[in-house]
Amino acid sequence: MVVVNGLEIAHRQSTGTGRPVVLVHGNSSSSRTWQPLLDGPFGKRFRCLALDLPGHGGSQSPDGGYSMATFTAAVSGFADVLDVPDAVFVGWSLGGHIVLEAEPQLPDAAGFAIFGTPPLPSPAAVPSAFLSNPAMGVGFSREVGEEDAAAYAASFVAPGSALPLHGFIADILATDPASREGIGAAIGSGAISDEAAIVAGLKRPLAVLHGGEEQLVSLEYLRGLDIPTLWRGDVQVLDGVGHAPHEEAPEAFAELLAAFVDDLD
Repeated sequence: MVVVNGLEIAHRQSTGTGRPVVLVHGNSSSSRTWQPLLDGPFGKRFRCLALDLPGHGGSQSPDGGYSMATFTAAVSGFADVLDVPDAVFVGWSLGGHIVLEAEPQLPDAAGFAIFGTPPLPSPAAVPSAFLSNPAMGVGFSREVGEEDAAAYAASFVAPGSALPLHGFIADILATDPASREGIGAAIGSGAISDEAAIVAGLKRPLAVLHGGEEQLVSLEYLRGLDIPTLWRGDVQVLDGVGHAPHEEAPEAFAELLAAFVDDLD
């Protein structure tokens, strides 16, 4: 536990001592999702720091409700407390949106990597950025039962995937319901930054990774964005996996992410 902006924030660390990498999980998830990365060769090489966002996992819920600012301040404050301002910041799904919106607060970051994250100019872009999937609504619902959690978790993986979903489901059910409600309210009210403008103006490298069997995010939308610092000049597609390649194919995901981190040297 560390205290960030007055909140107790839980986190996990790997044993590596190389370049620091801050890992930011998605909506209704936790740092648990990064355990395969932390335990594998990637985590043994790099100093991985995976936090639980406020209201998620073992972290404290804020008294004043949730907004994107709540989460971006948690990420930038976490980097300050752990003294890793020059880390690589990696965000999955909502975590990718948070990393992008926190970018102005991270002037010394070495680079950024996002996946399962379509940078949005405004809420009006949601229909083109995301694929039509009824399970997405669960991510913005206050009260979520076992059946809804299972449907939401199933949307994270490739259709027909054999990956067990119990970890995803447990995280979803453990998340503060007000967090999902707050995220939905922020999107609905337009209280988000112009993320398309952020990636268009980035001065540091940005890797955009994508599961070839994604059920939630549009690859066509991602490839239509203006990202001058896009790593390798294109979205990097991992075949045979969906929204959560870091859990579905951790070795292939780690190899690709390590190549990005190495290219920053």
